[in-house]
Amino acid sequence: MAGASANHNRIAGNLYALIWSHQRGKPCEPMTSDMLVKTTAKRFRYPDLMVVCDDDPSQDTYVRESPILIVEVLSGSTHRKDKTEKRAEYLALPSLLEYVLIEQDIAEVVVQRRSEAWRSTYYYPGSTVTLESIGLTVAVEAIYERVDNANMRVFWAESNTQT
Repeated sequence: MAGASANHNRIAGNLYALIWSHQRGKPCEPMTSDMLVKTTAKRFRYPDLMVVCDDDPSQDTYVRESPILIVEVLSGSTHRKDKTEKRAEYLALPSLLEYVLIEQDIAEVVVQRRSEAWRSTYYYPGSTVTLESIGLTVAVEAIYERVDNANMRVFWAESNTQT
């Protein structure tokens, strides 16, 4: 998304760094929002983050067709489209195993998995989220590191009083 907020960039950057570090030396790799994904609806979308496992040199260097994981960081202007139109297109991709929606104004991560019939599972600060498609488990607060929203301010304040 062009012109994204600082919190949007922090969330996408934090998760990218966590995935990149986890995937080093493995066949899959994360791609940022400058990489297109071609949907089965023959549309081209720019997800905030995706993980791909194919390294086909004959592929268009700007487009991927078979991500296993797609992440969208929600904002006021993209919220509805990410949860409806784009979701339907992404979930129709045969390769996709997980779709992750991350709120930026509140601390909430929603994971939808093919293995669970795309049922939504919600995660909040103080819990961990497992991205089964790549075998990565991270604390929700690691995704929200340096993100300034009311939920995270409360979480960090409560964490500091308990230590």
